[in-house]
Amino acid sequence: MNNYPKDDYGYSDLKQIELAIQAAQHMVGQATRSMDEEQIKAANDALHQAELQFKSALAHQNNIDEAFFAHSSALLDQATHQLNEAEDDLQ
Repeated sequence: MNNYPKDDYGYSDLKQIELAIQAAQHMVGQATRSMDEEQIKAANDALHQAELQFKSALAHQNNIDEAFFAHSSALLDQATHQLNEAEDDLQ
C-alpha cells in the first residue's frame, strides 16, 4: 500500500493519513488494555483527528487508489468499534 499516486493528494498527504490511523490504532489498543479513562479520551481524540484527515482526503479525492480508502475506512471502523466497546464497559 505504498504506491500512492501523486495527484491532488500526494504521497506525503496519504502517508500522513496512514500514520494518523496507525497512531490512533495504537492509542486505542493501549487504552482498551488499560481501561484508563484518560487514555480512552486521548484515543478518542486521536481517532477523531485521523477520521477528519481521512474525510478531508476523501472529499478531495481525484484518481486515488480506492483500495487505500477502503482499507483505511475499515481500519477506522474497527478502531471505533473497539473503542466504543471499551467505553461501554467503563459505564
